[in-house]
Amino acid sequence: MQIRRAAQADHAAIARIIVPTIRAGETYALDRDLSEGAALTYWTGADRETYVAEQEGAVRGTYYLRANQAGFGAHVANCGFMTDPAASGRGIARSMGAHALDRARACGFTAMQFNFVVSTNVRAVRLWESLGFAVVGRLPGAFRHPSLGCVDALVMFRTL
Repeated sequence: MQIRRAAQADHAAIARIIVPTIRAGETYALDRDLSEGAALTYWTGADRETYVAEQEGAVRGTYYLRANQAGFGAHVANCGFMTDPAASGRGIARSMGAHALDRARACGFTAMQFNFVVSTNVRAVRLWESLGFAVVGRLPGAFRHPSLGCVDALVMFRTL
């Protein structure tokens, strides 16, 4: 697997991963009707570094890295991750998570925080805990899941 900075030429592959995930509405607090262009602008914005994970010659995952807050909170990183459901179970998310931690350190961040991990996204919660993140906050009923109703969102944090 190769993880590298995303290029304009990767946008179609990134869209094939992020748009269905956004449309499903189960893991991200984004408008399910977000256009493909708006989704790509969000994911690849100028305020973040966007990466792709390639396996077997195809983009199988993507993540972005940015400062969690501006100003006096800019030393804490934030990321978003999405993988191709067809490539699930191949270690792509774990590899991207490890890469993001290394990249965040290299950029001078001293911690990483995920602001809104949907509690029903059990695989993600387990992965982040295995990579050293702790749940430091629970937002009761903060996420309106399309089939489960209101579920908790978690704030997860780790130092670097």
